[in-house]
Amino acid sequence: MITRRTFLKTGGLATAGLALGGLNIAQSMTAAQQARVKGANRRVNLACVGIGNRGEDIIREFEKTGLANIVALCDVDLGAPQTRKILDMFPNARRFKDFREMFDKMGNEIEAVAAAIPDHAHFPVAMLSIAQGKHIYVEKPMARTFYEAELMIAAAKKHKNVVTQVGNQGHSEANYFQFKAWKEAGIIKDVTEVTAHMNSERRWHPWDVNIYKYPEAQAIPETLDWNVWLSAMPYHEYNEKYHQGNWRCWYDFGMGALGDWGAHILDTIHEFLNLGLPYEVNPIKLEGHNDYFYPKSSTILFRFPKRDKMPPVDITWYDGVNNIPAVPAGYGTSDIDPNIPPVAGGKLQPSKLNPGKIIYSKELTFKGGSHGSILSIIPEEKAKAMASKLPEVLKSTSNHFANFLLACQGEEKTRSPFEIHGPLSQVFSLGVMAQRLNTKILFDRNTKQVTNNAFANAMLTQIPPRKGWEEFYKL
Repeated sequence: MITRRTFLKTGGLATAGLALGGLNIAQSMTAAQQARVKGANRRVNLACVGIGNRGEDIIREFEKTGLANIVALCDVDLGAPQTRKILDMFPNARRFKDFREMFDKMGNEIEAVAAAIPDHAHFPVAMLSIAQGKHIYVEKPMARTFYEAELMIAAAKKHKNVVTQVGNQGHSEANYFQFKAWKEAGIIKDVTEVTAHMNSERRWHPWDVNIYKYPEAQAIPETLDWNVWLSAMPYHEYNEKYHQGNWRCWYDFGMGALGDWGAHILDTIHEFLNLGLPYEVNPIKLEGHNDYFYPKSSTILFRFPKRDKMPPVDITWYDGVNNIPAVPAGYGTSDIDPNIPPVAGGKLQPSKLNPGKIIYSKELTFKGGSHGSILSIIPEEKAKAMASKLPEVLKSTSNHFANFLLACQGEEKTRSPFEIHGPLSQVFSLGVMAQRLNTKILFDRNTKQVTNNAFANAMLTQIPPRKGWEEFYKL
């Protein structure tokens, strides 16, 4: 069994890879799995964990593909107003509040799982799915902690018949294919600096930043299984400030604006520039820093070393409605971008600056948005001069949801599997650690250890799981 102590001593996947006996993982394909790959365009038996709010959105997207047969609906707040539309839409699907009970009672009928639940709950659902040979689609960020992402990567690598996908949907849209084509053609090369920004009103709340204790206990709603909602986290008294998306604000449950939107803004940069893990993370500005929830605004510098022939890269992240980065001459306007979807919780495209990035290379500067938004070369005069040199960009054969289901059938490969997205999720975890401790972190990419701060190093694993949830951490 891998323990927190042994992980901290040796670090990384070498240790995690030793702990492969904890969940009785099947070593051969079941009959259902074998049948799964015989014919594309049939419906995959899909269980959905989290069916309200964002869960409703992705279930509807899976249904649109014509490739999903929704056989189970699971939500800790089953019957609450936000779950009723999906319950009515799939009256024949079996219903559960606890995903563990769902697996116990109908595991043989489930081929794949889609999870749209708070960040802190991604890990156990994903690990149990992999353990039982079920393909798994989980919303971004993949995991809340560095160590959880490490174990999820290890599990996915060991069980190659299980398809994994993280829900950064732009990885199946124009941004992905354009970045890939421009990188391969040498249009994007010698990148040295990136400015990434999310300055819309997304989970910026009116709470007092001088907080000194957790919120007072409130009555738990009758429909809510609060104990299962908490998952492996230590017990917290229920308060509405944790529920209905507010969990994103709290260090204990979410990953703030960085984890929420970084996955949509930095995903192609991270993959195609082969960035891996940073060697330094520095919180340059934290407005409203406290021990409980994320700052009102953050500026965080991530530094990545030279990779093969590619030069070092600095990424500076800006969030907060009044923390808008400077833009270069010739940036142009920040118009409404149809590729950035509306999300509950606030306006996402203010008049000042859309969520997105500016990519600086030695020869060219690129302006980009979020999700599927394509890059443009700036200023406009330079873009016109480069127009004849730009390569053809392939169109996607499937959106992110169809890509997952087709991969379940053996027809495609997922574009954002755990092996690809996992290291980016770990980048966000390191950024959150720097936010929470309000200190610079120096990180050894080889040993996967923080070298300048023992507290930060311990935070790679966070605190041990609650009693009864330990099994998920044994791979």
